[in-house]
Amino acid sequence: MTKELTQLEILTELEPVAEQNLDRHLSMAKEWHPHDYVPWDQGRNFAALGGQDWDPSQSRLSEVAKIAMITNLLTEDNLPSYHREIAENFSQDGAWGTWVGRWTAEENRHGIAIRDYLVVTRGVDPVALEQARMIHMTQGAQSPADWGGFLQNVAYVTFQELATRVAHRNTGKVCDDPVADRLLQRIALDENLHMIFYRTMCGAGLDLAPDQAIEAIVRVLTNFIMPGAGMPDFRRNGVIMAKHGIYDLRQHHEEVVMPVLKQWDIFERNDFGPRGEQARERLAAYVDKQEKDVLKFEEQRDRLLAREAQRAMATV
Repeated sequence: MTKELTQLEILTELEPVAEQNLDRHLSMAKEWHPHDYVPWDQGRNFAALGGQDWDPSQSRLSEVAKIAMITNLLTEDNLPSYHREIAENFSQDGAWGTWVGRWTAEENRHGIAIRDYLVVTRGVDPVALEQARMIHMTQGAQSPADWGGFLQNVAYVTFQELATRVAHRNTGKVCDDPVADRLLQRIALDENLHMIFYRTMCGAGLDLAPDQAIEAIVRVLTNFIMPGAGMPDFRRNGVIMAKHGIYDLRQHHEEVVMPVLKQWDIFERNDFGPRGEQARERLAAYVDKQEKDVLKFEEQRDRLLAREAQRAMATV
């Protein structure tokens, strides 16, 4: 029977891998500055209006783009909570501590840049945005009460970082603004590098403790929620984003879940014990159900969009 490894044993064994991949990340990460991605001239134009209250006519963003940008920004705003979760379940020593600090610093740029863009361009109501930030950050984000440990957290952030990359890229497209698109593509590049680090570390965890790691992965996927859960109007906004292809179930399945599982060679590995095999069977059942759920979701979405189109035609 494979020995159950403790949290400390896992972190100790994987630290050389963390150090190697930290060095890799630092060699690939590109320096960039949020202020270079913000159209400051637009801010001066609005200032000339005498600091008037925000009016919806000032925004060049569609309603869908506004919802997506606010959702993405509020997600980034909860960085202090994410930092706490990562720091508590990784380590603040050695390569682990260096990574946590570097990751936090890089992530912090995302919220800075998106907020500056939205405020300068008057893309959304800045007062309402600040009120939502206060609510969301006060609530914070934390793992479920019975959740914990390195393996579950590194599995979660692997999928989460990839999901966030997809959402940022698609949000940039719906903004219909080359400035916003350039900004969000830049942020998505960061998210991709973060995902690669976490994916590599989780893969190393699979090699080190296969049964424990696959159980953690299955638990994460079968209970997966996006990190913005709990923000004001999260469910409504999530439905709208899914309906308009910013982040939907097919993207989650085909662009997030399956590529990562393939990278880890989950369904071809032969190093699982009885516990691991049972977990893999649960995962296979989950994947099969998700494939069916994708089709159901798209059928419902198509019917909804068709009804909306008919109503729009009737009002012309």
